[in-house]
Amino acid sequence: MNPVSHALLQGASNFRDIGGYRNTEGRRVRPGQVFRSDHLARLTPQDHVRLQALGVQHSLDFRGQAEYTTTPYNIPGVQRVALSIEPTVIARMQSLVAQGIVPTTEETVELMRETYRDFVNHNANTFGQFLKHLLEQPTPQVFHCTAGKDRTGFAAALLLSALGVDRATIEHDYLLTNQLYKRDPRLEGIGHPHVMQVLWQVQPEFLHAAFDVVDAQHGGMQAYLRGPIGLEAQHINELKRRLLED
Repeated sequence: MNPVSHALLQGASNFRDIGGYRNTEGRRVRPGQVFRSDHLARLTPQDHVRLQALGVQHSLDFRGQAEYTTTPYNIPGVQRVALSIEPTVIARMQSLVAQGIVPTTEETVELMRETYRDFVNHNANTFGQFLKHLLEQPTPQVFHCTAGKDRTGFAAALLLSALGVDRATIEHDYLLTNQLYKRDPRLEGIGHPHVMQVLWQVQPEFLHAAFDVVDAQHGGMQAYLRGPIGLEAQHINELKRRLLED
């Protein structure tokens, strides 16, 4: 669905342009403006040059404080903007382990679903800041978390929704993480293989959990964007003007 190449950086496996998709009106998301990624702490000097060539001047970082402290970065010419969302699923998992409980695969999947429900109901303000930052800064930007899959995946879903892209296409973009992201044991910690397999991949059920809450509790995506996310009609129109081709 997305003709834009993914293999752009050596030190970030899940870095990709969200441009190239078409919305329900047939308009194409403008390439070269907004990129999504896993964390940027292991970029090479050549990657830094590549980001400069792409014109990227801001990185919007959804990682929590401990994540950033573990893998900080400083990219010449790129201003990091902290939009911290703490990884609550890790805390929940640690709590279970402390109690001697090893969750089943199904229980781990439900923990991930709950994480996505929390994105909708508890992190709307932060995701709203993300979308507004795209409006405030006309230069290309990249947004990311640690693996570029959950917080980043939901942020991409919100942005593409605001641009009028349908949910099947949004899910396609979301699931690309399973093809692109190279798991890093240094970041994953120690856990039972069946649990780690769930935590470090994406499943349609995770994103569906968020969409279900958006629809059932907030009246659908457009109402959610204009309500908890905090966008006004002119914000959405401006996003479309900037990020959709004529």
